Amino acid sequence: MTKIGVLLSGCGFKDGSEIHEATLALYFLDRAGAQVVCMAPDAAQHDVVDHATGRATRESRNMLVEAARIARGKIVDLASVSTVELDGLVMPGGFGAAKNLCDFALQGGRAQAHPQVQRVLREMHAARKPIGAICIAPAVVAASFRGTATHAKLTIGEHAGTADALRALGAEHANCGVREFVVDEANRIVSTPAYMYDARISEVAAGIERLVAEVMRLSSLGSSAHPSPSRATS
Repeated sequence: MTKIGVLLSGCGFKDGSEIHEATLALYFLDRAGAQVVCMAPDAAQHDVVDHATGRATRESRNMLVEAARIARGKIVDLASVSTVELDGLVMPGGFGAAKNLCDFALQGGRAQAHPQVQRVLREMHAARKPIGAICIAPAVVAASFRGTATHAKLTIGEHAGTADALRALGAEHANCGVREFVVDEANRIVSTPAYMYDARISEVAAGIERLVAEVMRLSSLGSSAHPSPSRATS
C-alpha cells in the first residue's frame, strides 16, 4: 500500500491547517487506496486567532495537539518521521503553513522553513518522492529549498506580490486556476491554488482531487524513472 504523509500545521485556516483542504486531501488519498500518516511539528503555533472575529488572542497552542483534531488523534511528531517509510507527502494550506511551517507570512522572499519541515522536504526530494502542496503551502516548499539548486515550478494564485515573494525564494511561479494543478515532473512537486482564490469548496475539491491523483501517479514511478519537463493541466 502506498504510504503518504500529510503534513499539518494546526487546525483552522487563520492560524493552522485549512480544514477543508486537509479533509479533502485525506478523503481523496483514502479513496485512492493510500495509507495516510498525519504529522505535525511538536511546537507552538506562531499565534492563535479567534476565527469568529479574526483577531489574535493571547493563547498559546501546540501545532501537533491542534492538528490531532483533524487527524482524529492519529498523528505523529514530525521529528520522529523517517522519510524512508513514506512514498509521498501532501501539505494542505492555511495560514499555519505560512506562519508555523515557515515564516513566509512574515518574511516573504526572505522566509525560512521550520528545521524539521525543511529536513523532511529535502529528504523526500533527494529520494525523488513526490510532494504535493496546496494553497499557500508551495511557499513552504520554496522556503525549504531557498539557496539550493532546486527551483521548483509552483502555484500560489494570482496575487502579484505573493508570486514575486515566491520567485525571491528561488521558485518559478505558474498561473493556475482553482480547479487545475501544476506538476514539476523534474522535481516531482505538484501544486494547486485552492483557497488562494475566493472559491467554492467544490472548486477547491476538483483541484485537490487532481493533485492527489498526480502524487499517487508519481509515487508509483519509483526513483529511477526519467523525469519529463514540467507541465500544467486543467
